[in-house]
Order: sequence, then structure tokens, then C-alpha cells
Amino acid sequence: MSDFATIKQASSSRGEGLLWKSVERRLFSPGILILPLAIFLLFFFFIPAIRLMTFSVMTQNAQGLIGAPFTLAHYIRFFEVDLYQKVLWSTIRISLITSILAAILAYPVATVLVRGNIALTRIITLIVIAPLAVSVVVRAYGWQLILGNGPTGLLNYVLMNLGIIESPLAILFSDAAVIIGSLHIFFPMMVLPLSSALGKIDPNIQQAARTLGAPAWKVFLRVTLPLSLPGLLAGFTLVFSLASASYVIPALIGGPGSQMLGNMVEQQVLAVYDWPFGATIATILVFIVILINAVSMKLLGGRRIKANAS
Repeated sequence: MSDFATIKQASSSRGEGLLWKSVERRLFSPGILILPLAIFLLFFFFIPAIRLMTFSVMTQNAQGLIGAPFTLAHYIRFFEVDLYQKVLWSTIRISLITSILAAILAYPVATVLVRGNIALTRIITLIVIAPLAVSVVVRAYGWQLILGNGPTGLLNYVLMNLGIIESPLAILFSDAAVIIGSLHIFFPMMVLPLSSALGKIDPNIQQAARTLGAPAWKVFLRVTLPLSLPGLLAGFTLVFSLASASYVIPALIGGPGSQMLGNMVEQQVLAVYDWPFGATIATILVFIVILINAVSMKLLGGRRIKANAS
């Protein structure tokens, strides 16, 4: 009788354990865990984004109220006016140049992070990540002091005292200043994913290519670059997206001649009080970022298919 009670108690305990495991599995399933983030994004990102896009096809009356009738006149106006097209292409050009320069400069830095000794890796990591702790506004004002157009600008002062130039360079309030400032601010977004991708490459593969007689540049083009492409595309997408939506850097060191779409959105909303047209510019900017991300995902997807096929 006692054996039967023991077996019954064990069966009951086992049943409770299986039931608890089933409940635990459901509570900690990926769908449940991601639910808080999904709710947050729904209310603070997707709904405002949809409302913004809706504003872009609405009409604002003389009293400032936004509503019907729906129209595409704001988009037609954007693509018909030369000023807006100029700002659009300037935004794309500056973002592309910033992303390309970030990729070129990030490869040696990421290589040192992955292949260097521990002390050097820690120092480089600190140099790359430390600026993220400083406000973008503070860094922008710092670049104003460095790139000042007069002889008191730090860069001009050093170059003139070294005898390299005779007259001050006019870098501040130009596209070059925006590229330099954007590169400094968004450079970590390229280094971190690229170093992660380089860390996954087996050093023996590169060593084998060198043993077979391939020069360093060929090893990089034929081995390192293809294998690190996921990190490169991720970093390129991040830098381009952030640079194209940048507001502080173009406003503080770009000046009126180097406006970008982010600055134009601010002007239309806060200065002109034209919410529908500001929403139109913001929507165009969002679609540009989505397009770059789609191209990046397409390239990564095609690469995975080829890798699986081989």
C-alpha cells in the first residue's frame, strides 16, 4: 500500500513538473518575450509614422487645421522645385560619401580590434566608443573650433604656423565640414559591426592565401572583403541611415549652404508651420532609408543563397 502511495506521489510530482515546464515554455517563448517591445514600437513608432505619412497627403487650411481633401500636391511640389531637389541630392551625396569613408577607415581599425594584442585592443576600443558618451551638440561645437574659417580656427592655425598654407581654408559651413563631423559621430556604427564580422573569419584562411603567394591586397579583396560583407553592409546601412537623417551637424557646422532633409523638416514644421509639407519631406527621407535597408537585405539574402548552394 505504501509502494502504491509512493508511485502515485511520484507520478503526481512528475505531472506537476511537466505542467510547469509547459507553462514556463509558453511564458518564455520568443513571441511573449518580444511582446513588450512590439507594443512599445506600435505606440511610439509605427502609429506616429503612419500618422506622419497621412499628414503628407492632407491639406492645411488658413486656420492651420489639417484634414481633407487628400492630395499629392506636396509631393509634386517637392519634386518640381529645384531647391528641394538640390537638398535631396545633397543629402544622398553627403550620406554616401560619409558611409564610404567610414568603411575605408573602419577596416584597419576593426582589424586591429580583432587581431591586435589585448592592451592595444582595449585602447582602440576606448578611443572608438568614448566619443559616444559626449553629446552630439558638444562635439559639433568642438568641430566649429577646429574647422573655423579664420586664422583662429585650430586647423588653420596649425597649418599656417607650419607653413603648409598661406591663407586660411574655408572648410566650416560647407559639405566637407558636414562630412567630417558626420564621420566622427557615426564612425563607431561602422567599426563595431565590421569588427564583429572580421572576428568570425578564420585567420587560417587568410594565412593559406598568403602561403599560396597572394599579395596582401589580393587577400583582402578575394578573402577578407567577401567574408566580412555582412558586417560591412550592416555598418554601411547604419551610417547612411543616421547621416541622412542628421540634423545637428548640418545645422551647426554645415550652415545655410549645406542643408539636408532633416533641417528642411525642422524649418517647414517650426518656422513655416507647414505640417503637411514637412511630413512629406520626412516621408521621403524615411523611404530613402527603407530603400537602402531593402537593398542591403537583398544583397545579404543573395549572398546567403549562394553560400548555401555552394
